[in-house]
Amino acid sequence: MKSAAAILALAASASAFAPAPINTKSTALNTVWDEYIGGQDFKGGEFKFDPLGLAETYSPLVPFFREAELRHGRTAQLAVLGFITTDFVRIPGDAYSFENIPKTIDAHNVLLEGPMHQLLLWIGLFDLVITIPAVQATMNGEREAGDFGIAGPKDEAKMAKYKMNELLHG
Repeated sequence: MKSAAAILALAASASAFAPAPINTKSTALNTVWDEYIGGQDFKGGEFKFDPLGLAETYSPLVPFFREAELRHGRTAQLAVLGFITTDFVRIPGDAYSFENIPKTIDAHNVLLEGPMHQLLLWIGLFDLVITIPAVQATMNGEREAGDFGIAGPKDEAKMAKYKMNELLHG
């Protein structure tokens, strides 16, 4: 009985050293990266990262995914900038002074009652007035994801570089 268990355990452990199956790349994912900018890494090499296969499974929603990726990247960049800035500059008023809130990290809990409600209101209003129509236009193919009509460089190569940098750093 012991020898049978040992042989069975040996056979089971041998499968750990078997070669991994070779997965073929999907053509749906490749077409997504061909249509959208952003399929390269920091060094300029190919970087087609979609571990869950969302681009293939939900291909009609890929413009929405790109819009959400750009929006969240921009929001994160602004949040970091705002977090760092408040260590050096404050808006006028005793409630926001360095004496009342010595550390930026404590501002959330101190200002939870008044200004945080206003912040929620303005972000909700922005979403309602600007983001929802923008996403609908993106899904209908009327605008490129993340393009709010703000003028950028006239040179197409320079604009493509800026778009790639935003995706890489966002």
